[in-house]
Amino acid sequence: MKKYFSFFLLIILFTSCQVTETISLNADGSGTINVVQLRDEHSYMLSAGEKYSKEEQFKDTAYVFQDYITKYNETFFKYTQSEQQLFQKYANVKVHVKKSSFDKEFKTIITFPFTKIDVVPNLYNTEDYANDLENNYALTAEKHFFDVQYSFDGTVFKRTLNVINEAEIEKNKNQIKDFKSKTHSLDLTLTYSLKYNFPRRIKSVSNAAAILSSDKKSLTLTLQLLDCLQDPASTNLEVVLE
Repeated sequence: MKKYFSFFLLIILFTSCQVTETISLNADGSGTINVVQLRDEHSYMLSAGEKYSKEEQFKDTAYVFQDYITKYNETFFKYTQSEQQLFQKYANVKVHVKKSSFDKEFKTIITFPFTKIDVVPNLYNTEDYANDLENNYALTAEKHFFDVQYSFDGTVFKRTLNVINEAEIEKNKNQIKDFKSKTHSLDLTLTYSLKYNFPRRIKSVSNAAAILSSDKKSLTLTLQLLDCLQDPASTNLEVVLE
């Protein structure tokens, strides 16, 4: 039976990290998006205690999602047509995972180049779907809690997160509350940052906490990861360009 944890909950329960979502948009609507999950070593050392110096792990692998579709082609064709179409949306997603106890570097980078941003899939599901193909898991076993969509009409950019399982979000709030109570005395770094670059100057941003660059073509919004877990829709953003 498949053992499943949501992407963000996995971060909270097993690491102390920083998540950064970066988007670079061109004037024609094309661009690149990447999501970086980086373990903050100081925070992890505080939460892991003596286990920190005893861990032995090494993994350094990179792949394009299409590699999984090709390698596990027999499994791929067992899925329904709609499921195959879902996988195909991830075909050009690139993943690089490094986990090194020796270097003390634990990082996952997920990258997707796009011609139009509205075709960007929910990158936070990428590793789950790769795992499904490799192990012949049913997609019906997935319990993703949210979906992220983007749009850009040349002037207005929108990042919209839709919660698709309110019950699970509520259930996870108890785990988050317990995590907070156990770690409140530790100086942990758990951040979720949005870094967006646009082809023109920014006129307005829906979240007043966003910091604009000196040329007003870029913004950075840094949120507390625990807060995002409790209220995923707080990561929604609308940016209007001049």
